Amino acid sequence: MGKPFEWSFVFYSFSKLLSTLSTTLVIVGGSLAVAVIVGFLIALPRLYKVPVLKTAAEVYISFFRGTPILIQLFLFYYGLPEVLKLLHLDVTRAPVLLFVVLTYGLHTGAFMSEMIRASVLAVDKGQVEAAYAMGMTGPQAFTRVVLPQALAIAVPVFSNLLLALQKNTSLAFTLGVMEMTGKAQTLGTLTQHFIEAYLALALIYLAISFILERLLLAAERRLLRHERIDYASRSWLDKFKSRSFRRIIADLQSSKGGASL
Repeated sequence: MGKPFEWSFVFYSFSKLLSTLSTTLVIVGGSLAVAVIVGFLIALPRLYKVPVLKTAAEVYISFFRGTPILIQLFLFYYGLPEVLKLLHLDVTRAPVLLFVVLTYGLHTGAFMSEMIRASVLAVDKGQVEAAYAMGMTGPQAFTRVVLPQALAIAVPVFSNLLLALQKNTSLAFTLGVMEMTGKAQTLGTLTQHFIEAYLALALIYLAISFILERLLLAAERRLLRHERIDYASRSWLDKFKSRSFRRIIADLQSSKGGASL
């Protein structure tokens, strides 16, 4: 059992935990960069239905989506060096943070590839055909027509992936990485104020999640600004048509019984 709860230790824990915030942000940033690259590479064979690569991509996605991230951390940290030894590559002295970033990046990349594939397929094919009819090449149609709309569709899913990645970094301390969760556990053990340490940790994670959510929401609104304008104009037109229709019905009802003499 720990010591009685004291608010002073909550504020004390804040300063100590914030000193390891940079490590958490490095894991998030590095993993996100790996995930974006891997996500595109895995999504392309499925979009273009490349026979062998499509099957390999599906196996990759099934593995990383179907196994716990904690198991993946252990497999890559303890198993990858042994596999690379067969290729005469020694990575036993590589920093632990490298294995953590690689694991989180590959794990998130599987979800990222599904997000990219679904977002591209959600764009109306008729717009792509119209772009070709205007003389655009394939890359031009993708960058000017498909990509802007796919980004707008993908932002909400990307927001969930980023928030999940940020919270999953709390498992990195199982490999000895001194990020915020590891620091909170150490503080609780040293001071016997576990509740205060973990309460401060929860508030920091909550604040980071709130900031990221607000930023991504602003980006989503920015990307969807044209659709909002178009929707507003259609709504006004629908109201106008509805009023016109009601006016015609009212006129017909007032003239019911034949023309006035």
